Amino acid sequence: MSELLAALLLGILEGLTEFLPISSTGHLLIAQHWLPRQTDFFNIIIQAGAIIAVTLVFRQRLWALATGWNDPVQRDYLFKLGTAFLVTAVVGLIVRKLGWELPETVTPVAWALIIGGCWMIVAERIAERRGEIATVSWKVAVLVGLAQVVAGVFPGTSRSAAAIFVAMLAGTSRRASATEFVFLVGIPTMFAASGYTFLELAKDGQLGQVDWAAVAVAFLASAVTGFIVVRWLLGFIKSHRYTGFAVYRIVLGAALLLFLPSGA
Repeated sequence: MSELLAALLLGILEGLTEFLPISSTGHLLIAQHWLPRQTDFFNIIIQAGAIIAVTLVFRQRLWALATGWNDPVQRDYLFKLGTAFLVTAVVGLIVRKLGWELPETVTPVAWALIIGGCWMIVAERIAERRGEIATVSWKVAVLVGLAQVVAGVFPGTSRSAAAIFVAMLAGTSRRASATEFVFLVGIPTMFAASGYTFLELAKDGQLGQVDWAAVAVAFLASAVTGFIVVRWLLGFIKSHRYTGFAVYRIVLGAALLLFLPSGA
C-alpha cells in the first residue's frame, strides 16, 4: 500500500472516530497493525485536522462565549469550560511525567471497548430517569476534566464517551448539552496536547524527514471527515440514544478478542 493511500485512510479514520464515542486512539492503534506505522508527528497532524473541524462547527458558539463576557450566564459557562480544561491539563501532565505510554497490543483496547460500551448503555438509562437537565454544574466540569485523563490512560475508552457519560451521570442528563460541553472542552484540550507533543518532538530533533505530502493528505482528510461527522452527530443525538455506538464497541471488542486472542 502506498504511503499516500495509507495516510488518506488514517486521516479519514481519525476524522470519523475522534468525536464519536468509539475511541479514535483505539481505532488508530488497531489500524496500524495492518497499515504502515506512523510517526508521532503524523498523529499530531491528523488530530489537528479534527480539532480544526470541531472549531469550525462551533465557531458561532465560541464567538458568543468570547464576546459575551458581560453576560453572567456566558461567563459562568466559560469559567466551567476553563475548569474542566485545567483539571485535564494538570492531571494529564502528571500522568505524562510518570512515563505513561500507549499499549503495543490490541487486547487492552478490546477490553476497554467492551467495558466502555456496557457502561454507556447503563449510564444513559440511569441519566434518562432524571429527566432533561441541561445545566452544567461545577461538579460536572471537574469530573469531565478527570474523565478526559482516564480516557487518555486507557486507549479504547474514548475521550468523548467517558466525558459525555460522566457529565450525564453527574447532573447534565440532556444528551445535547453534555455533548456540546464535552466538545467545547475538547478544543483547548486537544490543541494543548498536540502543541505539547509537537514541542517535545521538536526539542528531541524528531521533526526531520517528514513526508509532507502524506501529512497534508491526512490533515485534509481528517478535517473534512471530522466536520461532517460532528455536524451529523449533533443532529443525531437530538432524537436518538447513544446505544448504537455502545453496541458497535462491544461487537468490535469481542471480534478483536476472538480473532486476535494474543493481541498481536
